Amino acid sequence: MSADVEVVIASRERSVGTHRVGRVLPTAARRTIGPFIFFDHMGPIALPPGEGFDVLPHPHIGLSTVTYLFEGEAVHRDSLGSTRVIRPGDINWMTAGRGIVHSERSGPDARAHGGRLHGLQLWVALPAAVEEMAPTFDHYPGATLPSLETDGARIRVLAGSAYGLVSPVKTSSPLVYVEARLPAGASILAPSDHPQRAAYLVEGSVTLGDITYPERNLLVLAPGERRLFAERDTHVVFIGGDPLDQPHYIEWNFVATSKERIAVAKRDWKERRFPVIADDPDEFVPLPE
Repeated sequence: MSADVEVVIASRERSVGTHRVGRVLPTAARRTIGPFIFFDHMGPIALPPGEGFDVLPHPHIGLSTVTYLFEGEAVHRDSLGSTRVIRPGDINWMTAGRGIVHSERSGPDARAHGGRLHGLQLWVALPAAVEEMAPTFDHYPGATLPSLETDGARIRVLAGSAYGLVSPVKTSSPLVYVEARLPAGASILAPSDHPQRAAYLVEGSVTLGDITYPERNLLVLAPGERRLFAERDTHVVFIGGDPLDQPHYIEWNFVATSKERIAVAKRDWKERRFPVIADDPDEFVPLPE
């Protein structure tokens, strides 16, 4: 590996709901980047008229889900009673804490007319001190997230702080999440305020040092100043943060600092003791056997 990049992680195809996604984290090579413990790249998916995207009701503990769309829309529902349409540029930040159930589906209009769906879903592991907190849900419209343009690069700070901008998104631990779009020939310095950082290439390609990296790869960046040069029009996101305060385990949709807590959550879901989504009560994802 180069002096600039410690590990390159390629996305792997997985099934989520009714469609396929690119799974990036976790992997054997790197389980977390800061507190980010899960990373899925959804799409782009072409949805013909009459066909929707459905992630059926399912549970979480010990994490925050972070949904961000580039194209299309999805309807979030959860067991707190939240219903929210997620549109491109918005941040949906749902903290499971001791337990929550949610679904994400195409809305009636999108289902009827079809279209495209493209975006990311990340999970942030909660610090041990708050992993059993009460669940919460926050939605941040795209207009509330700070942005700037510099040297041709268009940058949005989705969570945390970078490039002199501070996102309004409430987080449980120090982290950064940034989106940047670079025209061919432009460059950008990776955020450098956290000990762990990575760049995911949504589209396009970049050069670091004398190596060019293609799209759909996560580049775990070495410490120090790292500048990415766009070989063509490129769409990149940066994630990072402080390392987790202690080991976290992940199994199915559950994250916890003990395997025993995950075993309790699995039993509770199997025995239907999690709360129900009031306006999406009938379907659910069964516990994998």
